[in-house]
Amino acid sequence: MIKQMIGINLFFATAVFAGNAPAITPALIEKGKAVYTANCLTCHGEQGNGEGPAGAYMNPKPRNFTKDKFKAGDQPQQIFKTISLGLPNTTMAGFGHLSEEDRWAATYYLISTFRKSAANLKK
Repeated sequence: MIKQMIGINLFFATAVFAGNAPAITPALIEKGKAVYTANCLTCHGEQGNGEGPAGAYMNPKPRNFTKDKFKAGDQPQQIFKTISLGLPNTTMAGFGHLSEEDRWAATYYLISTFRKSAANLKK
């Protein structure tokens, strides 16, 4: 039974982290905007401030990308992992069902759009 569970976990880990990060391109960032709009805006809001229509009903509240630190790290790989797996004990669900390219696109969109606002935060 334990071997089966380990095998399943390795399968999902492989599905989530299937390859290297793609190069950041304007086209990928634009795709990330579409992915964000379709999957993230409802909670995090159009401006990334955590004030999406569903955010008012969540506890804890969605991350405000414009002023809060990224909870699980602000490096691209860490953001990708958060998007892929979600965050335990929060309302952040995982989006591992999205293609790897879509998750990287969302990662780069978050960094290029909202991280600028939070760049002066102390770690």
